[in-house]
Amino acid sequence: MGHQVIIFDFSLIRGLWETRVKKNKERQRKEKERLEKSSLEKIKQEWNFILECRKKGIPQSKYLKNGFVDTDEKILDTYGKNPQLQRRHALSEEANKEKNKFIFHLSGEQWTEFPDSLKEQIYLKEWHVYNTLIQTIPAYIALFQDLRVLELSKNQISHLPVEIGFLKNLKVLNVSFNNLKSIPPELGDCENLEKLDLSGNMEITELPFELSNLKQVTVVDVSANKFHSIPICVLRMSNLQWLDISSNNLKDLPEDIDRLDQLQTLLLQKNKLTYLPRSLVNMPKLSLLIVSGDDLVEIPTALCESTTGLKFVSLKDSPVETIVCEDTEEIIESKRDREQFEKEFMKAYIEDLKERDLTPSYTTKVLLSLQL
Repeated sequence: MGHQVIIFDFSLIRGLWETRVKKNKERQRKEKERLEKSSLEKIKQEWNFILECRKKGIPQSKYLKNGFVDTDEKILDTYGKNPQLQRRHALSEEANKEKNKFIFHLSGEQWTEFPDSLKEQIYLKEWHVYNTLIQTIPAYIALFQDLRVLELSKNQISHLPVEIGFLKNLKVLNVSFNNLKSIPPELGDCENLEKLDLSGNMEITELPFELSNLKQVTVVDVSANKFHSIPICVLRMSNLQWLDISSNNLKDLPEDIDRLDQLQTLLLQKNKLTYLPRSLVNMPKLSLLIVSGDDLVEIPTALCESTTGLKFVSLKDSPVETIVCEDTEEIIESKRDREQFEKEFMKAYIEDLKERDLTPSYTTKVLLSLQL
């Protein structure tokens, strides 16, 4: 009994496949041409060219012609062969290598605790740890007496150790977007601290009075937490220039807020404020004030008519839809992500405002929203 043999005409299949390959290559070619002609690609090329020029120490006047970038490769060649610039570049690289010996970097979700070898590197001047699953800061941090910068953003840290008070030379502390609920009073012993960032922890409600000792602090960011009022210790930071307490539960501002006579920037948007105190007018250096205008029913006229160059911005927040989810942690994460995005947006927006000398003193209906 014979067997049935199924015969395929592979020439037909091959023909179909070759046709598809040709179409795909044609699509890729057109997309490549589109990107090459697009302004985005041109901007990317110009930016890479500028970076290369800066690396080689080429002055801006050499690659800017009437305000436009001149991507002439000869500029790179000419300066690349300059012995003096080559020596300067080599010295710069050597200096960077020397500097990096004192800087500790750590990132990635594979890290759940600090490496054991860290405790032996007490000469370090900077820690930069981000996007890890680390929950605790080791007590041996007290040994790092030369530490100047402690950047611990976007981790899972749940508390700061009391030993942090031993860091007398610390200038920058950034523990934003972690899981902190309180701050130890011992932080007030870091008398040389200049910048304090506690934003995005979502649960901090108060700061210890001992932080009043931080007289060198110029920047405080406690946005995206649960403050019902500006902490008393903050009002006693006599050198404070930047205060971001947006995205909290503020219902009013203290009448003596004008004691912050060095304050230049005050961010109050996304709170529950219904009025602004007249004492804001008495702050001589206040140059940027941002609020959310939906709940405000009383604003001092003098703020809008300020002759001191104050830029008063009232943002209109768009309503955020409630996220229905069985997993509570997922909701919390979406809130953090939203706050992070809005923070980056506001940073860019403020930089733009500062550069515009002729901006109106009062601006409304700036839409700020993110749907996740």
